[in-house]
Amino acid sequence: MHLREPGGCGEYAADPMQDTTQALLRYKDLVDDWEALVETSHRPLPLVVWENPLRRAHVERLAIATGLDRRATVGELLASRGYEVEPLAWRGGAWRVRGLDKPGRTIEHYLGLMHVQEEVSLAPSAVLGAESGETVLDLCAAPGGKTACIAVGMANRGTVVANDLRPQRLRALRSNCERLGIRNVVVTPINGTRFPDDAGPFDRMLLDVPCSCEGNLRDSRPTARRARRNQVEGRGGLQATLLGRAWKLLRPGGVLVYSTCTFAPEENELVLDHALGEDATIEPFSIAGLRHDAGVSHWAGKSLRADCANLARYWPHHNDTGGFTIARVRKAGAHG
Repeated sequence: MHLREPGGCGEYAADPMQDTTQALLRYKDLVDDWEALVETSHRPLPLVVWENPLRRAHVERLAIATGLDRRATVGELLASRGYEVEPLAWRGGAWRVRGLDKPGRTIEHYLGLMHVQEEVSLAPSAVLGAESGETVLDLCAAPGGKTACIAVGMANRGTVVANDLRPQRLRALRSNCERLGIRNVVVTPINGTRFPDDAGPFDRMLLDVPCSCEGNLRDSRPTARRARRNQVEGRGGLQATLLGRAWKLLRPGGVLVYSTCTFAPEENELVLDHALGEDATIEPFSIAGLRHDAGVSHWAGKSLRADCANLARYWPHHNDTGGFTIARVRKAGAHG
């Protein structure tokens, strides 16, 4: 089995990627190095894995059985078998791995010692910063890589509600949670636009909305979708509705991370500008070692709320990753 979890939002169309340059052309004025963006978007994504701290005892046993020091990491286990391993500059316990074509067939994967996930899709959970004991909602969760990052980061303490509209997409999420030893996730198959108001309040929320998936242009799978203009323009209503519902479920003082694996302001800044009110603040943030560009406060002749500039847009050529856009939004008020 070839295993590579995508950036995460939306289903894939059946047609392969075509004409990357044309798909990105509308962003030429936003990008610092147009040629570098196009060139990078035609290259396949690096394979990235992260070590599961919930299985640390099993990593130690496998290390000893392999003849390594018990303190060895998953990265060192893979390196001992001849794979080229490079630690991520911005996240501990994660590596780019070269030469490993089928990570799903490794003992480390079978035992839940590691998880495969596209690098930049690790960023939303880092920005969310969920803590042990909190109650967190991942409203559009499947296939669950971000859910797993959140739950593991909480050390299995607290509650993560992982929701997705389509029950069949939740099978992969449940399977990953079982394999990784995650016990603090509750799975719900509910339409996110109608998630019950009385289910909250939640301390933190991840809203990784269905989108046009432009950032997945580097995905080499034959079923990877390519972005089309009508897909970009047709998603905003659903995204705004999901954000409006999520905002009602967030406690005062709570944090919501809105993310897409797309570049389009129509699916990012314009959605936030439309759906957020005066009780919301889009906060600035940065991740050391992971470069981003600021959001825009003007697009297509429209002036947007000033704090839209605090969004982070991750272009593939800046970090050799897929594409992503992330906003960290805090709700006014104190935890009551």
